[in-house]
Amino acid sequence: MKRLLIVSNRLPVTAALDGDTISFRESAGGLVTGLGTYLDSLGPTQREWLWVGWPGADIPVAREESVRERLLRDHHAVPVFVDGDTMSDFYEGFCNNTLWPLFHYFQAYAVFEDRYWANYRKVNHAFCRAVLRVARPGDVIWVQDYHLMLLPHLLRERLPDVSIGFFLHVPFPSYEVFRILPARWRGQLLDGVLGADLVGFHTNEYAQHFLRCVLRLLGHEHTLGRIHVRDRVIEVDAFPMGIDYDRFHRAARAPETVERRDALRASVGGRKIIVSVDRLDYTKGILNRLEGYEHFLASCPWWHKKVVLALVVVPSREGVERYQRMKRRIDEAIGKINGRYGSLDWVPVSYQFTSLSFPELVAFYAAGDVALVTPLRDGMNLVAKEYVASRVDDRGVLILSELAGASRELGEAVTISPTTREEVAQALETALEMPVDEQAMRIRVMQERLRKFDVRRWADDFLDRIAGVREEQRRYSSGIMSGESRTALIEHYRTARKRLLLLDYDGTLVPFAPSPEAAQPSPGVIGTLSRISRRGRADLVLVSGRPRDVLDRWFAIPEINLVAEHGAWLKRSDAQDWRMMRPVRGEWKQSILPVMRAAADRLPGAFVEEKEYSLVWHYRRCDPEPGSMRAKELADGLVQLTANMDLVVVPGHRIVEVREAGISKAHAALEFLNADDYDFVFAVGDDATDEDMFRVMPEAAYSVRVGIAGTHARFNVAGYEDVLALLDRMAELDREERSVESEGRGWAPPT
Repeated sequence: MKRLLIVSNRLPVTAALDGDTISFRESAGGLVTGLGTYLDSLGPTQREWLWVGWPGADIPVAREESVRERLLRDHHAVPVFVDGDTMSDFYEGFCNNTLWPLFHYFQAYAVFEDRYWANYRKVNHAFCRAVLRVARPGDVIWVQDYHLMLLPHLLRERLPDVSIGFFLHVPFPSYEVFRILPARWRGQLLDGVLGADLVGFHTNEYAQHFLRCVLRLLGHEHTLGRIHVRDRVIEVDAFPMGIDYDRFHRAARAPETVERRDALRASVGGRKIIVSVDRLDYTKGILNRLEGYEHFLASCPWWHKKVVLALVVVPSREGVERYQRMKRRIDEAIGKINGRYGSLDWVPVSYQFTSLSFPELVAFYAAGDVALVTPLRDGMNLVAKEYVASRVDDRGVLILSELAGASRELGEAVTISPTTREEVAQALETALEMPVDEQAMRIRVMQERLRKFDVRRWADDFLDRIAGVREEQRRYSSGIMSGESRTALIEHYRTARKRLLLLDYDGTLVPFAPSPEAAQPSPGVIGTLSRISRRGRADLVLVSGRPRDVLDRWFAIPEINLVAEHGAWLKRSDAQDWRMMRPVRGEWKQSILPVMRAAADRLPGAFVEEKEYSLVWHYRRCDPEPGSMRAKELADGLVQLTANMDLVVVPGHRIVEVREAGISKAHAALEFLNADDYDFVFAVGDDATDEDMFRVMPEAAYSVRVGIAGTHARFNVAGYEDVLALLDRMAELDREERSVESEGRGWAPPT
């Protein structure tokens, strides 16, 4: 079983310094609790594991080694040591004052400080170094949460073959919100996450937001959540995090919990109890639930003295002014409600500003007739799940914000908009008056779901999917040209008597450009092609979709053969004029051109390129999301429009092309393959139009598809740079041969 490395901002234990003494206590938080439960469930033969993270204190340099040894020995933990000032800018700065508010849709609270960003990058690099100290071949590295969004890419650069997963435990915002980040940051954050093999979110909504940002900001399209980036496949999906259901359910049945529960109920005189527990944070909607409760008391006076809101607020970031102000507002709101509606024998809101131990928390849940959970935005919200798991009497009603990720799973809850006090009040009335049999039905259904999809299932599903993605990558990479294959190709080229090179242009010899005219060949490309074509033993053919006038202008190389418009025109190196490869007519363009122009008019940045015997609709300069959608619509419409015409519709890299049937790169390739006896054939291209050429290649030919995709070619390479590297090596061999000949030795193939 592969070893698991969990990497998170905090370790499961926190270091505390008291003079010369360093002690460790268990860290708080849902991530530590959930993953700790999963790791505890692993038997000694199932999986080895290590946890990498910050120890929670600025450890003196002289003590670092001893702390590292203790953590590794006693807690399977690997510390990341960061000085206090850097950690403050990283954690309180970029994580909690930039990403946290932005990802929770509190854009007005977000701070964009270059110093924060610099230290965010610095800490991610420190985590990378710490992981590299302990990583082994075959490890699975699971990076957690928004603190470490740059880390997967940093690790991928240094450990290209390791399995990496990334999970975001907070919401991922919509494109409109995410792009508020400065451009120089947001691209690096997305690229950082895409270093992982598998990217996980709590809900499909968050996953779709991420995919949309990747498309619109980086230009990477996806197919059913799979993104191809150079030579890798990355999968993006939803994995709703569960809880340790059995732990809560067993604890709720324990005699000591029952005793605590009964004491809580007795303390309010047998009144109905609405329980509410949350960390002090502006995302939790605590003030909103107080406003909703106040409206409930105003609109339902018959419930006075019959109900109590038991509110527990867990202290958090007490040194931050914004949180202090919120605490004061909560105190004032509670005082207002109790002052207006309370009496000597009834306090409407029972309030505690404290943390609860696990036994106290379960008893608190078990005592509540209703749980009121109203976050304004939440990645998952485990409180809602914990309340349901703690109900062992088939009673209780969960009121849940529709803006919590848990609402996607707990459909039997009473779902509300937390910002509408009328909805909160109505939900409270509905919950308090809900028949017992309906309560039991809702609770049982939710419990069965939580029992089945607990935290162990969540972790197993994610880690199993990483293994599946890696297998998928191996399937794709099995066709990637290896170093051994490159060496064999070059050696075959060196020893061949007669060589044929069939080269696509855009995306193969040059990167794609925003417009066709911007993709002119560099002097280096021209020089390489000239050196190869100058030798009599190599027929070099440029097989392009470009018009012939463009190829004439760009490739004034006497020895090169040119094919224009995907095979409509051919100009041999020994000829002055172009020859039409098959009779074609262009009258059909009169009926198709207006349709394509109309589609371009509706999409800013789109345009139509008219060639002699084809039309190309370009959308490379457009917003990629509407561009991709319009391209699919246009292609579908053109297929129907041309059903009775001798035409083909070919989608390509940010283009949709229409040309006459029978014109293809295959016919151009056969023109050369049938004319001579080549013992070395090299064919390379990057899109669907090149597949026709690959299909007619001899079995021994070196056919190469640029990019990772299903193909008829023998090999794949990651990008055009790989093609140029091969061609440069071929040109270098030709230079060496010319050097031999210039010395009068001539050339002869090896025996």
